[in-house]
Amino acid sequence: MPEQSWASSAATRRAMQGNRSRDTTPEMAVRRALHGKGLRYRVCTTALPGLRRKIDIVFRPARVAVEVYGCFWHGCPQHHRQPTANHQYWVEKVTKNINRDLQTRQQLEQAGWLLIVVWEHDNPEEAACQVAEAVQARRGRLT
Repeated sequence: MPEQSWASSAATRRAMQGNRSRDTTPEMAVRRALHGKGLRYRVCTTALPGLRRKIDIVFRPARVAVEVYGCFWHGCPQHHRQPTANHQYWVEKVTKNINRDLQTRQQLEQAGWLLIVVWEHDNPEEAACQVAEAVQARRGRLT
């Protein structure tokens, strides 16, 4: 007997499997804006040894990590809406994501890193300015 899928339909399953974990449209917009400011960075890499999570954008020498969060997946306080189909599954999934995000922040901060969160609805140029200021300030402090 086949295992019950988390998806409410085959079409929903295909659509959700098509979602990317990296190189999303909002992430690419932020990366282009950062690159346009002359900043160079690592993409989808670990910031700390032993941290079993990939960070979207990493500035290792400055110890600045940037995560670009999707409103649905990370429970945006402004825009997140729980689906009505498979409601309990999605409540648990998003709650796990939020808890994982909090753990990641704590581990990075304990190691002396700055985590900047950019939501998908944020202006990429404004976010890039915030990141650039943080990277420059931390580079100046670390040298």
